[in-house]
Amino acid sequence: MNDSSRARLLKAAERLFADRGFKEVTVREICRAARANVAAVNYHFGDKLGLYRQVLQSAIDRVRATNEAATQTGAGHRAEEQLRRSISIFIHRLLSNGSDTVHRLITRELNDPTPALDALIEQGVRPRIDYLSGLVADLIGCDSGDPRVLRCVGSIQTQSIAYLPNPIAQRLGMPATLTPGQIDDIAQHVADFSIAGIKAVAREHVRGRARAGRSSR
Repeated sequence: MNDSSRARLLKAAERLFADRGFKEVTVREICRAARANVAAVNYHFGDKLGLYRQVLQSAIDRVRATNEAATQTGAGHRAEEQLRRSISIFIHRLLSNGSDTVHRLITRELNDPTPALDALIEQGVRPRIDYLSGLVADLIGCDSGDPRVLRCVGSIQTQSIAYLPNPIAQRLGMPATLTPGQIDDIAQHVADFSIAGIKAVAREHVRGRARAGRSSR
């Protein structure tokens, strides 16, 4: 069995797993779509879960690359500019052509976890959340473990994925495909809206500390 059959298996499995999830896809279906012998999965990957781990790892690697690009482009800048650049890179990569399959794979894994979930969280999700939490905590002026920080990070993430094409969004008037200019506008809006919200939280944080100081006198 050669590398060609391995590549075909990965390509077919990626599409099928993204469409239906790990549990609903059989090895036989994958091999039929890849024009490969059923034994090829065991030969190349050990079993169905081994194949799935490899497919998901490709998606995780793309998430890691996005995280690294966001960190690098913000290096040396103040927290607000780092956040703007991180949001821009994340949204451009999220909404660019070719990212849909990756997002669907990750969404299915989060909604119906497999033993591969830990790799996704530790290699892909946690580093981004930790990075954003540090920036948000800096802007608020509090510890990164403050519950307000994670709520702000959740708001940033939710705004970003709201623009992914889906039947509901399209029925509400969102375009099925986005031009580079539209993606620029979305990234700018999410950054402006998020930073304004974080600054409002920061102002309330300062007022809360002032009230606490007065009451302790």
